[in-house]
Amino acid sequence: MTQTDPIPHSLPSDRDAGPFDPPRYITRLREARPVSPMVFPDGHEGWLVTGYEAVRQLLADTRFSSRQDIGVLHVPYETPGMPVATEPSPQMPGLFVAMDPPDHTRLRRKLTGAFTVKRMKMLEEQIIGVTERQLDELARLAPPVDLVKEFALPVPSLVICELLGVPYEDRETFQANSSQFMVKDQSLEEKMAAIGAMNAYLAELVTRKRAEPGDDILSDLARHDDLTIEELTGAAFLLLLAGHETTANMLALGTFALLEHPEQLAELRANPELLPDAVEELMRYLSVADIFYRYAAEDIELGGETIPEGSTVVVSLLAANRDPQRFDNPDTLDIHRKARGHLSFGHGIHQCLGQQLARIEMRVGFDGLLRRFPALELAIPTDQVKLKTDMNIYGVHELPVTWTETAR
Repeated sequence: MTQTDPIPHSLPSDRDAGPFDPPRYITRLREARPVSPMVFPDGHEGWLVTGYEAVRQLLADTRFSSRQDIGVLHVPYETPGMPVATEPSPQMPGLFVAMDPPDHTRLRRKLTGAFTVKRMKMLEEQIIGVTERQLDELARLAPPVDLVKEFALPVPSLVICELLGVPYEDRETFQANSSQFMVKDQSLEEKMAAIGAMNAYLAELVTRKRAEPGDDILSDLARHDDLTIEELTGAAFLLLLAGHETTANMLALGTFALLEHPEQLAELRANPELLPDAVEELMRYLSVADIFYRYAAEDIELGGETIPEGSTVVVSLLAANRDPQRFDNPDTLDIHRKARGHLSFGHGIHQCLGQQLARIEMRVGFDGLLRRFPALELAIPTDQVKLKTDMNIYGVHELPVTWTETAR
């Protein structure tokens, strides 16, 4: 591919290079033009950024706005039957991931203390307890079982419910609504219905927290009198969604990747001290939260290109994390790699607030699963695993596994 090749129209969804790799077209485009113009399905002339250095620079530059209410956000996927957006999306109060400073700074600062490394380490024993109890439940089942349903989804859901103060018995409701919200080609009406249902539930919850606060993060937030119920609801929505969707997909897809790389899996089982590096490498290699959007608030130079004001800019973290300019043999899963510097948690002011929590959950989750199930294997052929190419966060819909023995 050269710069004279056709400008891309929309993003490919199919993983034609394999379940863990970027689509081949995206890889070719990154090598040829890491900051590339792209014509969106609705005709908008926007941009696609795939190179590591360009993505890192963009995420650190607040002139690339995260707001969705200052211009029309153009969707880079073909969505048959969906109306073309002609107006900016209204800003959701409290959803600080879709804000710029100073609003973003004000809201995020109120949560920073809740997610310190020190506080997360204090929670580690609690997370180990949650994980081990779920592994006990898993061991009581007769294989084959769906690892997503029985392990990868329950563990982060239990943890985030405990941390936020959300009753775990309500998990089916919020999981169903968050899944609806995450479907790429879901109609606007269906997405808004899912958001409305979650907001109604969370508004009632944070109102109770404000009246009778407990020992949890939502109660801590509710004690801030300068936050409105609407802002508390939006922040709760973000924390609940981000707190279980991404980690659940990483646990399931990460297990799938390790089962497909038996030498790496065997070495990790033999040397559990490699787990912290293995988690970072799996984060880089899989990049389950791949596609992000920014809006150019002015003309901006990036990677030798001029991004005009008003452009929707799409960022691929997976493509950036597979950039050979930054990582040697980037398409190889290598648990010995020092993958620090990967962009899976983002970069700049919007870098993931809960990244230390996610790291602990993954270390504990993979450690427990590999230790307790030394003979774990896929129960179906690899090509029959249902991939989440239809979702905004990548993973597997189900992961049927089996085993012949368990260990304490």
